[in-house]
Amino acid sequence: MRAEVFLPDDYRPADDELFMNDTQVEYFRRKLLSWKSELMSDSKDTIETLQDNTRAIPDISDRASEETDRALELRTRDRQRKLVSKIDSALRRIEEGEYGYCEETGEPISLLRLDARPIATMSLEAQERHERREKVHRDD
Repeated sequence: MRAEVFLPDDYRPADDELFMNDTQVEYFRRKLLSWKSELMSDSKDTIETLQDNTRAIPDISDRASEETDRALELRTRDRQRKLVSKIDSALRRIEEGEYGYCEETGEPISLLRLDARPIATMSLEAQERHERREKVHRDD
């Protein structure tokens, strides 16, 4: 069972702290859980809106517009579903003590990067190398 960690409201991880100390881990855990909760709430709202808007629209252009809006909502929801999966993966890495370390190099991921993108699995340098390799393969 996890020990309760006090986290001040204005806390921000700092480079002068021990990397991934209990306070930093708790900060990122709460950040991820809050983000997930927000996404799940948005998804619930989307589903309710789509269910409420299933009505027969006689005008063909209004119907086409409604279908376009619906398709966009569903694409957005699919992106959110994938994001929730990445958040769950990050939360699992926290539980396993692997969070914050690059999956490619094992080096710490910068706190600024994690704060901006808490689901990051690679350091910025490793991510850039990965993207350059992908671009080369796409160009082939």
